[in-house]
Amino acid sequence: MTDTRQTWMQRLGVRWPVVQAPMAGSQGSALALAVCSAGGVGSLPAATLSLDALRQELEILSQQAQGAYSVNFFCHAPPPHDPVREAAWLDALRPLADRFGAQLPAGQAVAARAPFSPEALAVIRPYRPPVVSFHFGLPAAPLLAEIKAWGAQVWSTATTVDEARWLEKNGADVIIAQGLEAGGHRGMFLTADVTTQTSLLALLPQIVRAVQVPVLAAGGIADAQGVRAALALGAAGVQVGTAYLLSPEAQTHPLHRAALLSSRAGHTALTNVFTGRPARGIVNRAMRELGDGATCLSARAPAFPLAGWAMAPIRAAAEAAGLDDCTPLWAGQAAPLCEPLPAAELTRRLGAAALAAWGADAGAATGGPSA
Repeated sequence: MTDTRQTWMQRLGVRWPVVQAPMAGSQGSALALAVCSAGGVGSLPAATLSLDALRQELEILSQQAQGAYSVNFFCHAPPPHDPVREAAWLDALRPLADRFGAQLPAGQAVAARAPFSPEALAVIRPYRPPVVSFHFGLPAAPLLAEIKAWGAQVWSTATTVDEARWLEKNGADVIIAQGLEAGGHRGMFLTADVTTQTSLLALLPQIVRAVQVPVLAAGGIADAQGVRAALALGAAGVQVGTAYLLSPEAQTHPLHRAALLSSRAGHTALTNVFTGRPARGIVNRAMRELGDGATCLSARAPAFPLAGWAMAPIRAAAEAAGLDDCTPLWAGQAAPLCEPLPAAELTRRLGAAALAAWGADAGAATGGPSA
């Protein structure tokens, strides 16, 4: 393992080059704490938390975390309201609403996800999290400078080589290369063209070659073999999401958990019908019926995150009937490889595979907590 690949681990004092992906809506601090206790980097998703809820979770992490953790934010630009498009979206959703007896909302669309802001910075500042990570780019330079001033590492996601170069130029200390296999939202921010999105096998070595900062691999990694493959392609570590959704510490909805354990988990697709941005999930009724043509993407969906406003009551009605037809079942393409393991055990398994690939002496060099 080269010095560059060790840098982020040495600075954080972690044992394993394993990061638990932030998964808004499916986890809180409990999952992050379990990963930290095992020597990995646990993550707290903050995009759907109120400022008060964020403060409460940070209080828990700051008091109980036995290692480094990350707090993750979105960096999207809030879209202007488009009454015509929002009304058309309600019309598109009406058949689903009628099927499940849901009442569609009235009035202007409401955003359920907020981007990083000065107010969020004020909340996290007293806790000085060791890592602050971002999706959809980076925040404004003054906000970024203050985060770095307390010694935090700044991480962000790249889905193309151009995005990786942009992130390095604008201050990212670590880049997460997100392959097309990854579950959840695509981190794309320089383009909205999904044809630019490539598999981790193709993307990772190109990003490693293009930048000087450490690169973590994300997408399609659920077991030891996936870890070894990512490291062989030059990754400085891995970020794993879907596999942690089956951990008991996760707050994964029972319907989502059941879908992940079923044969359906082998059929995922990109969709924007739940939030307005492309995200990978297990294919269900809403994705099929609202998608255009043979895809699960819809040109009618309002801009992110406004599409979720009208989907929420339909989802609630379907779930009350025991159906996941309108639930965002986020999952990566390696979902069939996932096992329902405690988060600490999963972290240690993945970490051990990494150290075996790098050589046993690599783990000793980090000086992190024991497993």
